Amino acid sequence: MAWYVCLVLSLGLHLKPCTTVNASKLKELTRESFLRIMQSEKTSFVYFGNHVTPTIGLFLEQLEKSANALDDYGILVAKVNCSEIPVPKYCTKELVMKKAYLFRGSELMKSFVTDTVFDVSAIVAHVLFTVLFNELRIVQTPEELWSIEKNVKGKTDIVLTQIVTLGLPEHRAVMEAAFVYGAKYQFVLTAGGSVIKYLGVEDSSSPQSRLWFLHCKEVLQQSDPCPYTVMRRALTTLNIYTFLQLMEAPLVTEASAGPSEVKLPYSHLHAPLLFLFSQADTLALDRMTAETLAWRLRGELVVVLICRDSLDAKTSLEYNAAYRLPGEGSEIKYFTLKSTEEAVDLFREKIVQEEEEEDDYNDWTVLDVLDDEVVDTVYQYRDVELDLGPVSELTKHTFDAVVKGTDIIVVLFFVRWDAVSMALLQSFKEVANTLEGMLAGVPNTLLTSVDCGEWADLCGSEMVSSFPTIRTYRRWEPPQTYRGMLGAEALHRYISRCHVLLPVILFSEDEVWSFLKEDIYHRYTSLSPGTVLGLLSSVQDPGRFMFEEAARVLRGETTLGLFVDHQAEKWAKNYGVQLPALFVCRGLDVPMETYSLHLSSTKELVADIQRALHGSFPELTVETLPLYLDIKKPLLLLFMGDDEKINKDQGVLENKDVRADLHSLIGTKQLESYKLCWIHLGRTPVGRAVLQSYLGYVPQLPALVLSHLGSGIEVFLYPPEALLMSDTVLQWLDRIERQEEQPTGFILDKNWGPPVSFYNFLSIMDQQLPGYAAQRTPESKKRGMEAEHRDKQSGHTEQGARDIKHWPKQPSSPHQHYEL
Repeated sequence: MAWYVCLVLSLGLHLKPCTTVNASKLKELTRESFLRIMQSEKTSFVYFGNHVTPTIGLFLEQLEKSANALDDYGILVAKVNCSEIPVPKYCTKELVMKKAYLFRGSELMKSFVTDTVFDVSAIVAHVLFTVLFNELRIVQTPEELWSIEKNVKGKTDIVLTQIVTLGLPEHRAVMEAAFVYGAKYQFVLTAGGSVIKYLGVEDSSSPQSRLWFLHCKEVLQQSDPCPYTVMRRALTTLNIYTFLQLMEAPLVTEASAGPSEVKLPYSHLHAPLLFLFSQADTLALDRMTAETLAWRLRGELVVVLICRDSLDAKTSLEYNAAYRLPGEGSEIKYFTLKSTEEAVDLFREKIVQEEEEEDDYNDWTVLDVLDDEVVDTVYQYRDVELDLGPVSELTKHTFDAVVKGTDIIVVLFFVRWDAVSMALLQSFKEVANTLEGMLAGVPNTLLTSVDCGEWADLCGSEMVSSFPTIRTYRRWEPPQTYRGMLGAEALHRYISRCHVLLPVILFSEDEVWSFLKEDIYHRYTSLSPGTVLGLLSSVQDPGRFMFEEAARVLRGETTLGLFVDHQAEKWAKNYGVQLPALFVCRGLDVPMETYSLHLSSTKELVADIQRALHGSFPELTVETLPLYLDIKKPLLLLFMGDDEKINKDQGVLENKDVRADLHSLIGTKQLESYKLCWIHLGRTPVGRAVLQSYLGYVPQLPALVLSHLGSGIEVFLYPPEALLMSDTVLQWLDRIERQEEQPTGFILDKNWGPPVSFYNFLSIMDQQLPGYAAQRTPESKKRGMEAEHRDKQSGHTEQGARDIKHWPKQPSSPHQHYEL
């Protein structure tokens, strides 16, 4: 039983973390230590890898955290560097290995894709779930639960848990409890469905995880059902521990001392205490009432029955009950108990109020935290005077002179009362500091700012009507307004390219190849989504003027070259296009994209170049998302991982093969109503959070997802077991259009409420003029809120019904007597 004692102590480690444990428990194994573990009977969780990408780096951080947690359960967490120790079978030839393995000695228990064990809770939950798999029972129907009840009646109790999604903190908390209490209780897991309907939950589709304690140990007759108690609090390690301890406590504790003098062995649980006062003449009836009340509130509080006849029981004769809520300095409050329902309502209201007061305290501590993150950050630093550093401040007296005397000047127009302006001003200063050395070699280039709150007439004369606005001024040219992202990185890219003279006129094939290889302006072409090359037959071609104007409009956004030699015709012929033509190069290892042009106007040419830059099958990033949302089409998204190659033996094609196959669908009639994009999770890590939000988990990559952003809430996942091929993708889309496919997930329309209740100004308006603000609530949201309110109301009724269902038989109405 020594191992069981260790397990109990391990739970104590979770409840009161040891302050001296700082060293990482994650081991990097050598050949010798790996062999020792394989020859032992120790359980170990090992990751084999050789190349650390940003995504794998994040996984290793979570793996290190899990090592400290799993060490409490006697499980070793380690990693193996396959570059130094090429372990056969586990060190594969893949560039990036994305699997971790659970061993017991040399026996492989299970392998996990790193996308499944994505954080410390997921790692701990899945590892403990696998270790305990033979001891846990999983049920899908009430009949399976009845069978387990039948086998354990008179022997042990059951802890039944509904786990909606594996790998979340709730799953981890249940697995930790099962590891500690598995020898004492029979742990049973269910995903929901008919099992929880049998237990009284009407809405089985709710994403909430739940826990029930089935009291089967004291049931001796097979025909009698096991009464159960519902755990009402969130599934955390501490809450489950407290709940299970309360299940072990006596239903009613009898005492002969006053409420302030009562000593309970489970006072460390910090549970509310309900004191009921009785006397010798009515003790039997009072005990029945106390037991009825204790069953109703079991797991939520401790019921203590105090007999007044004892000399030590100093209680007020005016009242027949008292209670004390958990917390230091909590006073004992006396009241007159008239019915069990009153006590139930009182305590549930008090417990809820206590939790709300806790939330209110947290609300008061963040009263200065505003809804918008940008606004909040600016507000927090409202008293800090911003040093603009290398950014010059212009006024109406200096603006014209500086603009006329400078070759290139980038001006930020802002107002100090606008949070976005102030946030951008800080980023603008950071970019100026970064570019200071770079721009030193470029004569007459300045980064400046204008406070439109102080110089409103200047901003009015420059036709600046929205803030913040960034404009670039060049001699003898109209100003150019910046239309990109407002972050420091995007600004850095734009300003770095602003002073490059475009288009770059190329007169020979050697110059063209040098331009495409980024030998010309190589410092700036790498900052562009692609290099654009225009082809004209000669210098005198009338289309040259339109290209030069387009280059001026797009300056700062891309690098544009112009091939104006007679050899351009040869190039066009080799690539199957006619002059004038447009080539887009995204790297020498990527096929050149070619387009024939019809030069009608500069505006049309600019639009053609922008469409070509984004491509027919573009990469979706944070910066480009607004552009594709404006198209108002459902997004067909290909999510790809870091690894360029994925094992074909597992039935998964290479990323490049998948992209090439899907690219063949471009231009087909079936794909006209969709926008096809791809997301690289290495370069755009937020894509992983998007998948998690869409589906509730991260599937095996590459994964194809159809999202109706802006026009619907349904999300469809291409079947993971099927190969990603153009023909099967078209069949899948056809089934979706015929409504033969079920959505895999939904995009929730979350209500963005006020940070604290008394910021709910719409509610305040409704109090003054009923319906004034409510009528401005979108109808769909209004119906959703009403449905949510009905669910909450019915939820309380259902909860009460569940509690009543299996109570021990009690008198229908206790006799009226002196005390209770």
